Amino acid sequence: MATNSAAEYPLHPVQFSRLTKRGIMLGLSLSQLIVLGIAVLTLVAALYVGGGMALAWTSPVWGTSALLAVVPSGGRKVIEWVPILARWTIRVYGGQLLFRTRIIKPRPAGTLALPGDAAALREWEDPETGAAMIHDPHAQTLTAILGVSHPAFVLLDPGEQQRRVSGWGRVLAAACRSGRIARIQVSERTLPDSGTGLAEWWRAHGVDDGSWAATTYRELIDRAGPAGERHATTISLALDMKAATRQIRTAGGGIRGAAAVLRQDMTTLTTALRAAELTSTGWLTPGEVAVILRSAYDPAAAASLERHGALGRDLATAGPVAVTETWERLRSDSAFHAVLWISEWPRSQVFPGFLAPLVLSNGVLRTLALHYTPVRADQAARDLRKKKTELISDAAQRRKIGQVEDASASAELDDVLQQEADLTAGHGVLRVSGLVSVSAPTADELDAAVSAIEQAAIQASCETRRLVGQQAQAFTVAALPLCRNV
Repeated sequence: MATNSAAEYPLHPVQFSRLTKRGIMLGLSLSQLIVLGIAVLTLVAALYVGGGMALAWTSPVWGTSALLAVVPSGGRKVIEWVPILARWTIRVYGGQLLFRTRIIKPRPAGTLALPGDAAALREWEDPETGAAMIHDPHAQTLTAILGVSHPAFVLLDPGEQQRRVSGWGRVLAAACRSGRIARIQVSERTLPDSGTGLAEWWRAHGVDDGSWAATTYRELIDRAGPAGERHATTISLALDMKAATRQIRTAGGGIRGAAAVLRQDMTTLTTALRAAELTSTGWLTPGEVAVILRSAYDPAAAASLERHGALGRDLATAGPVAVTETWERLRSDSAFHAVLWISEWPRSQVFPGFLAPLVLSNGVLRTLALHYTPVRADQAARDLRKKKTELISDAAQRRKIGQVEDASASAELDDVLQQEADLTAGHGVLRVSGLVSVSAPTADELDAAVSAIEQAAIQASCETRRLVGQQAQAFTVAALPLCRNV
């Protein structure tokens, strides 16, 4: 007897763990404890040495230290802004906010023409699959990028949605078990449509007999096609070369051995995606990766690169010509960019597809990047035990000093206990980070687009914060599918 798919796969709500905001002691971070310690020591020393007069003379020291530790600003305590401002000042005086391509002096062979710390990335074309593999010599990772196509998730019935969610969960679980995957990045980006898809459909299925209807339809395709936008999704898989040292040595060592090990994980991923009914369009070649990099820094050229398939497909020249970074935005060849961090996922239970307002935002060029970092089971168990012990100790300390128990601390303890129960039941642990890169031709249009994305995130029950002082590095993490870290 046939069973109902919706009854067989009911749509279950999910709830995300809260962002850990717990400090070393009583919710205070190390920097807060240091400045509070300075304030207390100064206060006590002044009282013992000079009494009230010394206390008044040293008030600027202990008063400023106390204010730095407790006064919030922009979602952080003032003292937590000190290292950010110091690093920004060093970069300003070091001339690290500007990047200009040296036309006469080309990049070394095999490296990517990217600015900042991404300049060390190297390319390797796998001779067996033809895929482009990006090697990060500093992080010791090797990354391959897979193109993925999928149906509109929000248009599926609840039973089908839940079945696909379960399939995607199995894909991530497979990545957790291997122990040698450093990161998985899912990028969903909007691109200006060149109209080639409509034109190809018309050439294949249309009847251009010179009639009035055919002429009108052809002119409509020529005008409306390039004005639209399309969505593209990629999944990037990064191999941790440190964790896979033994397997790499067995496969021959070096980049060639790492590529052989990565191919095994690539096969596992494509098999898992096929079981989850996600269609892979193939591992991206160096030319296809070059188009993605060029389109990220120069969105105005994306349509031209798509129409002319032979142009812009060299990784050695795929980087930007010029980049200028400011405190809260980035300017590259033909666009201004800003990166938002999804600082809070929904605190209440939500159904799969809750990101639809953010993903389906119209008229905004943006890239939504989800970074999944697998955690080994033993390491996850140690981290959870440490968090649980610290939370229980903090609660006991608050009870001793008569401080009222905070509901957020209790909720965080419940999250830790739930994660520990899931880990004991055999589930993997993934750390998820979300970034949204927004692009626009002018600064005013960028501010309007950022406001639209922030409102869409609110509709998705998420909280976003604009990353400041690190826009260039955050852009390479959010807009480029290279499994970078920020």
